Amino acid sequence: MTVFVALTALCSINGVSLFNTDDSLLLLTRGVATTMLTAMALAINLNSGRFDFSLGSMATLSSVIGATVALNTGGGIVVMAAVTVGSGVLLGVFAGLVYVRLGISPMVCSLGITLLYEGVSFAISGGANVSFLLDTGLTSFSKSPLNMLLVIVAGLAVVFVIFDRSRFGYDYRSLITGQAAAVAAGTNERRNAIGCYAVSGGLMSVVGLIIASQMGYIEAGKLNFGSIGVMFTAFLPMFIGGFIGRFSNDKLGYLLGAFCTTLIGLAFAALRLTSTAQSIANALLLVGFLAYLSNEDRLKRAWRRLAGPPRGTPGPAAPSSPAKPAEVPAVTGASAS
Repeated sequence: MTVFVALTALCSINGVSLFNTDDSLLLLTRGVATTMLTAMALAINLNSGRFDFSLGSMATLSSVIGATVALNTGGGIVVMAAVTVGSGVLLGVFAGLVYVRLGISPMVCSLGITLLYEGVSFAISGGANVSFLLDTGLTSFSKSPLNMLLVIVAGLAVVFVIFDRSRFGYDYRSLITGQAAAVAAGTNERRNAIGCYAVSGGLMSVVGLIIASQMGYIEAGKLNFGSIGVMFTAFLPMFIGGFIGRFSNDKLGYLLGAFCTTLIGLAFAALRLTSTAQSIANALLLVGFLAYLSNEDRLKRAWRRLAGPPRGTPGPAAPSSPAKPAEVPAVTGASAS
């Protein structure tokens, strides 16, 4: 609410409106959907110490497979969505198997998977874009705010059930908080890691489906880590979600983080900022929030010193006088001897 009020006031001062177009609601819901799903997909593995660069390549390759099958069979958006999501889950499983079988660094493994998936996308499309601009059945999915709201609700429900209401989620959290103890108690770490990659791939496949339906084509010719940029849009909402997760559910935090960053993007568009200015502003916001998280305890101590004790708090008690030493009785005469 603070972000919404601040951005509305900033736009009003400059004589523009935050929601200045007829499709502002669509832009808001679509931005929240893609950003929230990407943030959750990134956080799933990052919370376990696995930095995954292959998110963008999973979104690209799964949507390429889904669009190609739908165009060749004439199945429409239903076939494209089913094949895309199924392909994303399988791509995630493959990435997880490579990681647990080879036993190499997750960062190095994800970089290799990224190059592999980009190469497969290039091979399937022949280096050209997979275009379906004239197919209204495939492009209409992401042009409905209701569809985007359904994606948001479904994504939150699926992730909540998997990670908060299932045995898999209990094992996932136990591995995060105490890996050695969880493994000693019988948790299968490798199986859980593969499951995390599968869920992450499924979420990114939905992101790829939305982007493909929005654009009407898929840029399948990206090579040499050209697909990595998708994940960087989710860093700020991911950290916001983790912060809110201290006091509430982290899934709600990812939703609110995506909502805030989407509002910021709408404000940038309303203020007609250049792409360079937007990039600088987003970088400053991310660095500022990370600086706050790194120095949170220090800032709290400084605030307590500045604000002083709370009102109504009794002051320090007066020092008590030292106890008077007992007098030694005088002894004389026979008693002294």
